[in-house]
Amino acid sequence: MKIESFIFLINFVIWSDAFCTRRAIFKSYPSKNGLSHVENKKSKRFSKSISSEDGNRILSPSTDPKSFDSGQIGRPVVHRYIRNNEESEYIMWYHGRGKNFDTSNSLPPLSTGRIGMAYSKNGLFWEKSLVGSESEDMSDVTLGLNKESWWGFDTAHVGLGQVTLPMSTPAVMMEGGVYLMYYMGGSYEETPIANYRESVPVGMEDVKIQGMSMKIGVALSQDGKSWGRVEGDDPTGAIMVPYDASDPLRNEKDENINLKEELYCGWPEVVVDDDSTKSSFIMYYSTMLKEDKSKVLAYAISDDGFKWLKRGVCIKPNSEGPDDGGCARCSVIKKAKYYKGTWENAKGWIMFYEGISKKDGKHRILAAESDDLRSWVKLGIALDIGNETLKAWDCAGVGSPHVIRLDDGNSRMYYTGQNSDGSTAFGVAKCSSSGNDVDWEREQVTFSMV
Repeated sequence: MKIESFIFLINFVIWSDAFCTRRAIFKSYPSKNGLSHVENKKSKRFSKSISSEDGNRILSPSTDPKSFDSGQIGRPVVHRYIRNNEESEYIMWYHGRGKNFDTSNSLPPLSTGRIGMAYSKNGLFWEKSLVGSESEDMSDVTLGLNKESWWGFDTAHVGLGQVTLPMSTPAVMMEGGVYLMYYMGGSYEETPIANYRESVPVGMEDVKIQGMSMKIGVALSQDGKSWGRVEGDDPTGAIMVPYDASDPLRNEKDENINLKEELYCGWPEVVVDDDSTKSSFIMYYSTMLKEDKSKVLAYAISDDGFKWLKRGVCIKPNSEGPDDGGCARCSVIKKAKYYKGTWENAKGWIMFYEGISKKDGKHRILAAESDDLRSWVKLGIALDIGNETLKAWDCAGVGSPHVIRLDDGNSRMYYTGQNSDGSTAFGVAKCSSSGNDVDWEREQVTFSMV
């Protein structure tokens, strides 16, 4: 479905009385061990994912080799809802790659593959739903590979960017709201590995890789579980593609914008700018510049969340320091103050992004701030790698942050950690309201069996 007709459909779904009642697909119930589960009406299968020895680690790859996330997991995106003034409900979307997903090793060595979900009552103890959307290519995923359009940009692997509810508040679910999932994908198109490296070993000059020329797409859902892809203007169905100055179909309308040619577009983070005179969407995305192979964060703007205009690079590596090797994968949140039990918006925004160090090659989570969502000032490291001496589970790198505000005045960061053996998992960190959104410490997860 083309974007023009799809925008009309979204407005109709949001405002029409015929669609004002959200179908309840999941319901919560207490479990025997005191944790919370989410039951699917068609199945009662769940996977355990937490133990008391995990410290601040909250979710790991599935142990079932047939699961979509048995190899790697990445990019946790968490929403917290209060339904009918009852207890909180947390939903997590994330992407994962199975152990047998890419047996030919022809795709980029990422955690991308397919997208699934998990549920929680407190945001710390999670249960994966093993029954996903019936329309997808695996039973435990909510968005899988595009099997309907062989020419699509997302036929080889998909990865999560952001899930938004533009017509709802971040904490309270509104009936009739529509989820928008921004994601990236790669096809089986081959591109030379030399495109993405400053230097290539002798003999590998002509070696090619599939799925690296990633593009960004969007999908829509009324329940957060079953998604319908929106066909973008690009022939591949994407809504955003790498900027190529030689392609007239992909040139930007504003000639005054100084854009750099890009090699891929991925990990979109979308926010709604309510501070502007006219509410608008802003997308931050990770890319690699063609001219110098630098990894940067760029941004684009939109009036409707579907058609985008790029505006250039907003975060780039410093000449030295923890992000001199590149910048990627960010989370942007409104600044806020906790006053008398309530969060109140403050002036400005804060970004948490992933910085790569040339010194040790490891990823860390850094922070930056802005008053206008366009110009950013870096603040330094927000969350460092885990203790290497103690061989912490995240001692080899931390990244893909996603931040939410909690009722107790603290903020919680969900992030992806990597161990020295290359394995990945999700962890949590906490920042006090009395702090400055930069000083984060790992949040220890403990519970008593009942």
